[in-house]
Amino acid sequence: MAATLLPDPLWDLVEPLLPILPRRPQGGRPRVCDRACLTGIVFVLRSGIPWQMLPQELGCGSGMTCWRRLRDWQLAGVWDLIHFALLDWLARSDQIDWSRAVVDSCSIRAVHGGDRTGPNPTDRAKCGSKRHLICDGRGVPLAVRLTGANRNDSREALALVDAIPPLHSARGRPRRRPDCVLGDRGYDAAAIRRGLQARRIVPWLAMRRTEHGSGLGRWRWVVERTFAWLNQFRRLRVRYEKRADIHEAFLSLGCALICWQSLRKTWTTG
Repeated sequence: MAATLLPDPLWDLVEPLLPILPRRPQGGRPRVCDRACLTGIVFVLRSGIPWQMLPQELGCGSGMTCWRRLRDWQLAGVWDLIHFALLDWLARSDQIDWSRAVVDSCSIRAVHGGDRTGPNPTDRAKCGSKRHLICDGRGVPLAVRLTGANRNDSREALALVDAIPPLHSARGRPRRRPDCVLGDRGYDAAAIRRGLQARRIVPWLAMRRTEHGSGLGRWRWVVERTFAWLNQFRRLRVRYEKRADIHEAFLSLGCALICWQSLRKTWTTG
């Protein structure tokens, strides 16, 4: 099972990105290896079980050990780095569709509250968080942000575009700007249109107070599919973490694993 959760090709990509800790004096309990901890973290992400129920048969150490490694790597920026590295590999394989990008958001319940939560207007004002996502024309997640559930979508649109990292293609300069950005009526604001045009991006946003049937659904469906992919990781269906950085770590890892699936298909078909 451990090989299924963290196959060798993925580990070969991730291992150089992990921080190297200085040697400690001899004595004490030996440190659980990074690959075992990462396997345990992926298992919790996929299964959604509590940390204390992590099966010892996996050989990943205790749940608290994996939680500490998740926290420390989030503090070191490892999860965002892994996501960026896999995106860069996709770009080098010409698997990023820069012709358009799609923005959208999805609200989830935050059981224990915490930072970056707020009353969810779609869930009887219960405490929740909102994920703001931008993906390319194929549904590859380019950037994700976590806010309270009461955060307006339009206030995160430009921040999402700016959060796209510069990616190297097979030729030419690194690129981080799509040709156009698609969004639903929640992003219909003059400030967003001006901001996108200032970044030399064509705003393709549905307009408010108009009849339904803008025709953007034929391209916007990919972001809904990406949200469905994220919800396949059971730990992401509901926010159980009171600390926002822990949930953001899971969210970045989920995006990275989606990128890995796309990259693996590219290598298989290539």
